[in-house]
Amino acid sequence: MLLEEFLNAKPLYYNEIDYSRMPRIYESVKEHLKLPKLIHLVGTNGKGTTGRFLASALRKGGFSVGHYSSPHILSFNERIWLDGESVSMSILEEAHKKLLGLLDQKDASSLSYFEYTTLLAVVVYERCDYVVFEAGLGGEYDATAVFENILTLVTPIGKDHEAFLGTTIKAIATTKLNAMQQGVILAQQQHEEVYEIAQSIAQKKSAFYFQADALLDEPDSKKIVSITSQLNLADYLQQNLTLAIAALKYLKVPYEVEFFENSVLFGRLTPLSPNILLDVGHNVLAAQQIVKSLFGKKYTLIYNSFKDKEYTQILSLLEPIIESVELIAVEDARIESREKIEAALDTLGLVHKKFTTLQEGKNYLVFGSFSVAEAFLKVYNG
Repeated sequence: MLLEEFLNAKPLYYNEIDYSRMPRIYESVKEHLKLPKLIHLVGTNGKGTTGRFLASALRKGGFSVGHYSSPHILSFNERIWLDGESVSMSILEEAHKKLLGLLDQKDASSLSYFEYTTLLAVVVYERCDYVVFEAGLGGEYDATAVFENILTLVTPIGKDHEAFLGTTIKAIATTKLNAMQQGVILAQQQHEEVYEIAQSIAQKKSAFYFQADALLDEPDSKKIVSITSQLNLADYLQQNLTLAIAALKYLKVPYEVEFFENSVLFGRLTPLSPNILLDVGHNVLAAQQIVKSLFGKKYTLIYNSFKDKEYTQILSLLEPIIESVELIAVEDARIESREKIEAALDTLGLVHKKFTTLQEGKNYLVFGSFSVAEAFLKVYNG
């Protein structure tokens, strides 16, 4: 069975997750898999861009590098980046054939979409020097946490996926930070308790602990300013860059400013045209960062939301940069009803209508999940 057909038979999302399945199945096949030096990325926001900054720099430094991320926007291949580009379908099919040959048929069928994809990526990356693996959900019990790693990187932690991770920053941070193994480097955090929890867990595990800024010197700071200027990075993307460079410093991998050319991951304040920005942020922390970056400007917001997101709070945060809102249709069972989002918009006093087409002379911000981005790009690309 070809990979696409095999994955399409698996649901993308679950209301409940069996956390024992991935460790058990990985244990049954790990002797047949070769792991490169693995860097594990956890956090609420910024994993994608941090991972791509780091992977791109390692690649420019002469290493063979993989970057595993999720979800994808238009093509499954986006999830498995290898040495500068999304992996080809021929390589994916070869890895799929090998993995099916290793797995018990019942185990292969029981693995979730994300779990199987994670093992598939390991097969693809067997010959790499380094792999940057992003956690999909949480940290401690995430499918990516079963692999031995040399370093854990932690992007800003905020509230998200509360049904699975907990309703407090303490609960969410603890779940994510429990994924650390040998040691951890933290990006700048909004919540001081994240540092305290990280230090406590690191001490219990006899793991090293660093905050990203502490690993950098004056030449690094100058390079960060130069890269930020050349790439025209928003404030929060600069934080992600800082974390990636801190990882390079820890790994003792020299880098130059030019290593980061063309390294910004698509989907984070990406300009599709002079008047259209697209961002796949879909939680409160992302909304706060967007407003900080775009404050003083006004946009027509193209938006939709999953039921489990705090969309009223998100829209309230975005209000200073919103001129009006256009709700885009998204085919997904998890999407909130249009009536409920419209009620939230009415409460906030925001003008809204259904998205149908783009108009000349308007500035647009497409903001929401990968599903929102996918729905918009299908219209935008015709």
